[in-house]
Amino acid sequence: MKALIATPGKRRAFVFSVIERAPIVSNAVANVFRALAPDDVQLFPVMVEGEADPFFVVNAIKVVDCIDEARCREVHHDDEDDPSPEGEYQWIYGLRIDPTKTEGAQVFRLKKFKTAFIVSEDIKNALEGVGNLGVSFERVTGAPEPH
Repeated sequence: MKALIATPGKRRAFVFSVIERAPIVSNAVANVFRALAPDDVQLFPVMVEGEADPFFVVNAIKVVDCIDEARCREVHHDDEDDPSPEGEYQWIYGLRIDPTKTEGAQVFRLKKFKTAFIVSEDIKNALEGVGNLGVSFERVTGAPEPH
């Protein structure tokens, strides 16, 4: 598999591809997923143009139905006449999940909003320890953050 990643400047250890928003990660980041979430992800080697170091596509194999719509700031549903909606939600602002419904998953996608790539606090902390990430994290548990 081969990927072209258009990111200006320094290559990052964790980015999302343009196609399907697939996570593409360095070997150091892949090692975090291997160590802390071996049952939650699949890692596929990918060649990144212009890079000699190994990179991997991360596939979150768990899909969990745990959106807490009542605690989300704002939700937008797909139009009923949309011929190919990806899920029930078009977009969610201030996403909140019910952690009691995550079934212990450390990494997962949401059943009705597959755009979101959810990681546990332990995974987040380990990823931040790797550094040079091209992603940011937003808390999705607890009280909604004010506007």
